Amino acid sequence: MCNLETAGIKYGCGHYLKTQDLAKLDCGSSRCTKSQNHPTNSRSHNCEASQCRLYYGPDRKETILQTVTDYCSQCNDYYRGHRYAQSGSSSRIS
Repeated sequence: MCNLETAGIKYGCGHYLKTQDLAKLDCGSSRCTKSQNHPTNSRSHNCEASQCRLYYGPDRKETILQTVTDYCSQCNDYYRGHRYAQSGSSSRIS
């Protein structure tokens, strides 16, 4: 399974948001669609039958370019919505 080295932002909630790919680490497998060794345009190759890996593995290295105290947008939306649901308020303030 191929991996990436990435750079991004670390949020106060603990999530890391990738902003750029720095390098690709090729696994060299013919059964990994992200590898240079995977067959392309081959009529005899069937990825489903070969159980080819379709996605990258976890980032091999994450370079943090910036650390912020704010929560990421998903956590911010979740906790904001959760807070309003608990208070019983039906209107949502922007």
